[in-house]
Amino acid sequence: MKVKGIALISGGLDSILAVEIVREQGIEVQGVAFETPFFSADRALKACKETGIPLAVVDITREHLAMLGAPRYGYGRNMNPCIDCHILMLKKAGEKMESENADFVFTGEVLGQRPMSQGKQSLHVVAKRSGYQEYIVRPLSAGLLPETKPEMDGKIDRRKLLDIQGRSRKRQMELADRYQLTNYAKPAGGCLLTDPGFAKRLRDLFAYTDGLEIRDIELLKVGRHLRLNDKTKIIVGRKKMENTIIEKLSQDQDIVIRARDFPGPTVLVPYGCEKEELQLAAGICVLYSDAPGDVKTLAECYRGGAVSYVDILPAEKEMVRELLI
Repeated sequence: MKVKGIALISGGLDSILAVEIVREQGIEVQGVAFETPFFSADRALKACKETGIPLAVVDITREHLAMLGAPRYGYGRNMNPCIDCHILMLKKAGEKMESENADFVFTGEVLGQRPMSQGKQSLHVVAKRSGYQEYIVRPLSAGLLPETKPEMDGKIDRRKLLDIQGRSRKRQMELADRYQLTNYAKPAGGCLLTDPGFAKRLRDLFAYTDGLEIRDIELLKVGRHLRLNDKTKIIVGRKKMENTIIEKLSQDQDIVIRARDFPGPTVLVPYGCEKEELQLAAGICVLYSDAPGDVKTLAECYRGGAVSYVDILPAEKEMVRELLI
C-alpha cells in the first residue's frame, strides 16, 4: 500500500520544502493548516494552490482559547504560547493521521531556527506532549534528530532527509532554486499574539472577562480600546471601515453610541454599562467626532431596539489618554 504523510503547512518556505522532500520519495502527502482568530490559513492556502498540495483547513479556536488562558509552557515575548500551540497542532494532525490511516506526520521545523520553540529539547517536548512522538518526522533536520518509527519501518528513507540547523537560510534558498519555488511567504509574522499592542488588549480581556466569546476576540482587532472601570470597556472606531465592523459585531445587549448631528466614530460598549459610564462613553464619542469642543452635543445610544440620548460636552483629552489600553 502507498505510504501517506500528513504535512503541517504554514505557507512558509520550510513547510513547502518539507513536502517536496517527502514527495520525492513517492509518498502521498495531505496538507493540514489550522485557523483561529489569531492566525489564518490564507498563506497555506495560497502556497498549496501554487504547489499542488491538497490541503485541509481545521478551525481549532475552542481548543486554542482553552489553552491560551494558562499555557503549560508559558508565553513568548507577548501572548504567544508557541510551545503549547505547536503541541495542540501536532495533536490535531496526529488525530487526522489516524482518521485517514496515514503513516506519519511531518513538519517544516528546523532545529535551532527559533530559540523558544525549535531547540532540541523543545522539539522533543512538543512531540512527546502531542501524544504522537514516534510518528512525527522533521524532514529538514531529521539527520540531527532521533530516528522515528516511520524511518525505522522503512516508510520514509532517512538517508534522503536533511540535517539543516540554525537560523541561516542559505540551504533553504538553494533548495528553493532546486524545486523552482519562487513565490512563498516570509518566515516571520502571521500571528496576532506576537503583536505587543494586540497582546496588551488580550491581557486586559483575560483580566476582566469570564467566559470569552469569539466575538470578544474579533473586537480586539479594531478601534481604540479604553477601560472605564473593572466592568466596562469601550471600543471607538477610528475610520469608516472600523465603524462598520464594530456595528456588525454588536449584539442586543451592547450599547452603540454615535454623535447625532456630526460625523464621527461608532462607539461600542460591550454588554452595556451603568448610567455614569454611559455618560463618559458618550463624552468620548463626542470628543472623537467633528462636533465643536465647547458646546454640548447629542449622542444617540442604541441598545437592542431602544434608543436614548445623552446631551454632553466632549470628554477631556488627557483623561481619555489615561484610559487607553
